[in-house]
Amino acid sequence: MGKLSVAEKRKVQKPLLWVGLASIVMTFAGLTSGYFVSRSALAADNRWLEFALPIEFLYATIAILLSSLSIYLAKRSLAKDNISAASALTLVTLGLGIAFLLLQWMGAKDLMDRGLYFTGGNSASSWVYAIAGLHWFHALSGIIVLLYTWFRTAILKVHSASNHQGFGVSALYWHFLDGLWLYLYLFLYFIR
Repeated sequence: MGKLSVAEKRKVQKPLLWVGLASIVMTFAGLTSGYFVSRSALAADNRWLEFALPIEFLYATIAILLSSLSIYLAKRSLAKDNISAASALTLVTLGLGIAFLLLQWMGAKDLMDRGLYFTGGNSASSWVYAIAGLHWFHALSGIIVLLYTWFRTAILKVHSASNHQGFGVSALYWHFLDGLWLYLYLFLYFIR
C-alpha cells in the first residue's frame, strides 16, 4: 500500500481527530462518574473528605482560557495570510499552555503540602489527582501539537490562508482541551 496523498491526508485528519476526542470524552465521563459514585457512597458514611481546590487550579483555568483566545486569534490571522501574527500568537498560546502545566504542578504540590496525597486513605484527593493528572498529560500532548504547529507555520512556512487545515485541527484540539479543563474544574469545584 502506497503513501497517502496530501489531499487524502486532509480528508482523514478531522474525522480521526473527532474519534480521538470522543474517546477522551468517554474517559473523562467515566472518571467523573466514578468520582460522583465514590463521593456519594463515602459521604453517606461520613468518610468523604471535603477540601478546597488549590488556588493554582483557578489561575491555571484563567491561563488556559486566555490560551484559547490567543489560538483563536492566531487562526484568524492565518486566515488573513498574516503569518507573522499567526506565529506570534501561537507562541503566546504555547506560553500560556506551559503556564497552565506549571500552575497545575504547583496545585498538586499545594495538595501535598496540605497532606492530601494520591494514595493514603483519602479517596477525595485520589480522584482529584487522577482527573487533573490525566488532563495534565493530555495538555502536555497539546503543547507538543502546538509546538509542531508553530514550527510548521513560522519556520517551514507550510501554513497559509490557502493551506490551514493542519493549523485548524491543532487549534480545535487545543480548544477541546481548554473546554474539557473548564468542565473538570467546575465539576471538582462544585461537586466536593
